[in-house]
Amino acid sequence: MSDVTSSVKFMTRVIFNTATTLNGFLADDEDSLSWLFAVPGAESAENDFGSFLEGIGSLVMGSTTYEWILEHEKLPEHPDRWAYASTPSFVFSSRTLPAVEGADIRFRSGELTAAWEEIRDAAGGRDVWVVGGGDLVGQFTDAGLLDEIRVSVAPVTLVSGRALLPRRLESDRLRLESVRQAGQFAELVYSVRPA
Repeated sequence: MSDVTSSVKFMTRVIFNTATTLNGFLADDEDSLSWLFAVPGAESAENDFGSFLEGIGSLVMGSTTYEWILEHEKLPEHPDRWAYASTPSFVFSSRTLPAVEGADIRFRSGELTAAWEEIRDAAGGRDVWVVGGGDLVGQFTDAGLLDEIRVSVAPVTLVSGRALLPRRLESDRLRLESVRQAGQFAELVYSVRPA
């Protein structure tokens, strides 16, 4: 193994960056994010997102997240709306899903760990962004691959919905690294320690 390949392995971090309700839901029971876009100033809170994306070499998402983006952005009719055209994007699904024309989308099924080396290598030494959903993030956590959780907490509560991270992580595994206000959101960054 070359020194370059070896350094790539150790430089790449896995980051879960998402927004959540005050009571810990990613989406409502219908997998909708309408609650998020209703928060005043949500657009301005995204202004710093570009600098985050500059450090991302590949991204990973589950099928529900991917299908929501497909529908929300009307990607079959407008493939130019895929915001990550030059970034290798991995979608985990047990079903056949439509691709986005011109996008580097790689569909995978089965165990996350079987695809990990490909995901890491596609990142080219930069970070891997786990877009969602919560269960896929849980699989990264179970495999000891999750390095950081970046969560923007919105001033919204839901009665029920999709959990932020459906795993038990105790305080001995999470270290608060930073807190900042972005409009109506509180951004919390935690490093994740191995089990």
